[in-house]
Amino acid sequence: MPLLRGNLHAHTTFSDGVRSPALLVREYEALGYDFLAITDHEDHQNLVEPAYRRALDALESDLVLLRGIELNFAPLSQHVGRLVGERETLYVLNHPARYKLSVAETIGRIEMIRRAGWPVEAVEVTDTGLYRPLYDSPDMPVVRIATDDAHRPPHFGRAWVEVEASRDADSIIRAIRAGDFRIGFARP
Repeated sequence: MPLLRGNLHAHTTFSDGVRSPALLVREYEALGYDFLAITDHEDHQNLVEPAYRRALDALESDLVLLRGIELNFAPLSQHVGRLVGERETLYVLNHPARYKLSVAETIGRIEMIRRAGWPVEAVEVTDTGLYRPLYDSPDMPVVRIATDDAHRPPHFGRAWVEVEASRDADSIIRAIRAGDFRIGFARP
């Protein structure tokens, strides 16, 4: 199986990104990516509009498109990504660097969120695609992924995961959950 490259955290104009879903997909197609998760914020009113669902349903691409959302875990004001395949779901603790968390605090948040019923299985070691080595610690009890958290052009293509998996969302999620991936970064 070939390696598939993708981004698991990206935003459109339906939340705080600068590209429509179609234009965001084109950005990642141009970068040669194989999959993309659109993870707009849950707390933006646009997501409940029928136009959002229509825009996502109308996407045509060779990319494997994962449905996602960036949830807000209110007790901590912590963002958690939820990526959905046909049968598989992956929860990711997003951007601990933005919150200036220590490794111990990050682990504490993961445990608290898990106790609340969200089975966090991954943590971002990046902040808008920039590597934050503190979080790439073997002490983390979950897999460590790299994402762009793409909002605008400087973010697109900064960081990614590469998985050896079939070209479908469930296989990609299973490979990440199993740790069968590597992370990569663009050179500045």
